[in-house]
Amino acid sequence: MPRTATCSGMMRSMQKDDIKDWPDHVAAVPLDKAYRLLNHGPTVLVSASHGGVDNVMAAAWACALDFAPPKVTVVLDKSTRTRELVEASGWWVLSVPNVSLAALTLGVGTDSARGMPDKLLKHGVGTFRTPDVPVPLVVGCSAWLACRLVPEPHNQQTYDLFIGEVVGAWADERVFRSGRWCFEDAPRELRTLHYVAGGQFYVTGESLQV
Repeated sequence: MPRTATCSGMMRSMQKDDIKDWPDHVAAVPLDKAYRLLNHGPTVLVSASHGGVDNVMAAAWACALDFAPPKVTVVLDKSTRTRELVEASGWWVLSVPNVSLAALTLGVGTDSARGMPDKLLKHGVGTFRTPDVPVPLVVGCSAWLACRLVPEPHNQQTYDLFIGEVVGAWADERVFRSGRWCFEDAPRELRTLHYVAGGQFYVTGESLQV
């Protein structure tokens, strides 16, 4: 049965009966709150799929762009296999990794599928799917945003900047509930990552309410 709650409890969870291997603790996020999943500037994993080929890369430059309909941006270099799949399919997913996936995030951000076709296997990337999104979501993340490409050829070619309309959003309800992050109440391994350089991340820290 669906569940409801506030930040100290549980919120309503999406129906999972028709979704194979759907992870525990995952709940739908209302689209008008989807921007909050990225507002604190986390590193993301960008997944894409086309013609039976899946790929995942890490990206440090992703952010919310608009509220209604919700939109996001992400920078995808021309050399990446993921960009090629996004342009071919018109879809991608932003998965928000956490402390438990730091090594995986660095690995898929360092290795290219062009030179290492089995990089997802090498780095132990697990995925799952939803019926309405033709792109895999990465297992173990703290949040996910499914995005449909808003074609902007000039931005894509000149700035490597891709705009997507968010058509679905989900989060691990142990760390995001009632439309807000609750890092202070969650296990440390669910805290999100902020990449600096040279293999160094910062971890989302304490809350400061003003």
